[in-house]
Amino acid sequence: MLTIGQLAAFAGVTARAVRHYHQIGLLPEPARDASGYRRYGAKAAVSLIKIRTLANAGVPLSEIGQMLEADGSTFDEAIQRIDSHLRDEIERLESSRKQITQLTAGESLALPPEVTSYLDRLREIGVSERMVEAERDGWILVVARWPERIHQIMPAKFAHLDDPRLVRLYRLGSELLDSDAGDDDPRLEEAADILAGLAEQAYTPGETNPDEDAQHELPFGLLDALAVESDPRAQRLLDLMRERGWASWTRTRPQRLTEPAD
Repeated sequence: MLTIGQLAAFAGVTARAVRHYHQIGLLPEPARDASGYRRYGAKAAVSLIKIRTLANAGVPLSEIGQMLEADGSTFDEAIQRIDSHLRDEIERLESSRKQITQLTAGESLALPPEVTSYLDRLREIGVSERMVEAERDGWILVVARWPERIHQIMPAKFAHLDDPRLVRLYRLGSELLDSDAGDDDPRLEEAADILAGLAEQAYTPGETNPDEDAQHELPFGLLDALAVESDPRAQRLLDLMRERGWASWTRTRPQRLTEPAD
């Protein structure tokens, strides 16, 4: 006859595990002997080894009791079901591992490779790290709203970097973010002029869909708010864009299309 410690050691588990199996009804708890100790026989050792084997194989404890009492065919069906569940779990974990290994840099979080490549390109043309970080946060919002369109958007974004006006705009943003200039800095006027020119070039009359605009209002509004929250001077740039007749730097449509009629 074995004490609980001897039984646990023989089966390769802890005494705490044995007590837990008692509590959930997996292993019958023997009565105490005259000395007040619980003594376990050979059958208890066999049952405990079976429980340990199934538990180590990934069988949930809630199913082990039924499996121990099942006939051969029922046991096989249960094993197949558990095996299928484990395969699904392995696939999920492998997918998670792939995502984790891709997060070698903070900007990879929530961003596809095309966007992180674009951020790297900004660094290559001299954009400051603070400006890249601001761009990254904006792209997180864009990707969350239009994940299926990123592969269509990015080739044009890369092509736009051939425009010296856009390169100058990024460098202006870098200079401003890295300085303590106020909202009367003349570089804000220059940035607004460049943005207005780019908006004029991108805007095509007659292609505005009011219903689509309404759906896009929230993400565009968040992009504007993100810029202002990141740097209050962005509000001045937003005002300058509106003075030039444009809704904001994120919406290439005239301001008049965003205002209700009197």
